[in-house]
Amino acid sequence: MSLPAILAVLVLLSPFSFAVADDDTRSAYDVIQDFNFPMGILPKGVTGYDLDRSTGKWAAYFDGACSFALEGSYQLKYKSTITGTISENRLKDLTGVSVKVLFLWLNIVEVSRSGDDLDFSVGIASASFPIDNFYECPQCGCGLNCSPAPPQVRKIKMKKSLVSSI
Repeated sequence: MSLPAILAVLVLLSPFSFAVADDDTRSAYDVIQDFNFPMGILPKGVTGYDLDRSTGKWAAYFDGACSFALEGSYQLKYKSTITGTISENRLKDLTGVSVKVLFLWLNIVEVSRSGDDLDFSVGIASASFPIDNFYECPQCGCGLNCSPAPPQVRKIKMKKSLVSSI
């Protein structure tokens, strides 16, 4: 076997080649777990995603907008496209996700992981939740309690209440 042929085989068998091929078959849920996030920060129904690993620019796509309730007072909305910049333990510059707090809809602009907690920021305030609340993906319309019976809202544990970052 010639030297160019050997080099070609080595390139084809390199970890980089497997990583590129692997990204084509992985889901958005797999990719966010690569950055130390649980899959449950995304609802079921992601139809595709884009990720530029060199910049961390990330987008996830749904067939349409999605909304559901958690913990009785938290209503969440996902637009058909959500974007942000993802890195280990941090999703910043997030667009397309909002939460209803009292009577106001606020955009969630950042999600970060600190140990076993996830911190969700709306810019001027943030809330922290235990990561085990996010091991399961919620479903559009009914959240985490989707059954043939009328949906009920499951309470999730909250680490601390909304606090001002000012």
